[in-house]
Amino acid sequence: MLNDAFKALTQMISPPMRGILWRSIGLSLVLIAVIGILLQRLMSWLAGTGAVWLEATLGPSFDTTVNVLTWVLSIAASFGIVIGAVFLMPAVTSLVASFFVDDIADIVEREHYPAERPGTALPVGLASVEGVKTALLTVLVYLVALPFVVFAGIGVIGFFIATAWLLGREYFELAAMRFRPPAEAKALRRENAALIFTAGLFIAAFVSIPIVNLATPLFGMAFMVHVHKRLSGPRAELIEPSRPASIGRR
Repeated sequence: MLNDAFKALTQMISPPMRGILWRSIGLSLVLIAVIGILLQRLMSWLAGTGAVWLEATLGPSFDTTVNVLTWVLSIAASFGIVIGAVFLMPAVTSLVASFFVDDIADIVEREHYPAERPGTALPVGLASVEGVKTALLTVLVYLVALPFVVFAGIGVIGFFIATAWLLGREYFELAAMRFRPPAEAKALRRENAALIFTAGLFIAAFVSIPIVNLATPLFGMAFMVHVHKRLSGPRAELIEPSRPASIGRR
């Protein structure tokens, strides 16, 4: 698995990957900015209109509590983009990855597995749905764990474990579905749950590194292509001599 991670790291900065890398980074930055602006607007509304409504509802005896809450929300509003970038990066990269699944996998398969049958490009709708589902599930899990981060600190560990499970699950299934029906890909992931989770720890560690984590879709997808190939073993078919490997989206 360490070798798989090393191969993914070295290939993600190779010339064939650079175009995908810049497009992935650009889309991630746009999504982060949009999320940050929405968070800033939400926090500003809660600190203003929401605070007035809360004060009127609770009465004068809660003025101090409401003022403290307003102050906290005002600070949070100022750091909306930062909050979005830190806590929602795994969700953002999950969504971004769905747009580049086949571009990344094609390059990895062509370079490292040229004699084997190439994968079939995923339908855009299927890849997008998987990305959106993982992104929404990530947000939901993080919202549940957030109070533990604020009040206990143990939520940080929960964040990391949840990220490993969610991202390992998504990237493996995307890699596997290029060769298998969705139901079979999910079954293979469940059969190897411990190994996939361990692989997910590598991706969770990668996505936790600021700036570098913008390249998570490339690392995660390339890494899981190798993991899926190892699990598939003899199932991988050789390319027929008369039929060249297809490259790019089909």
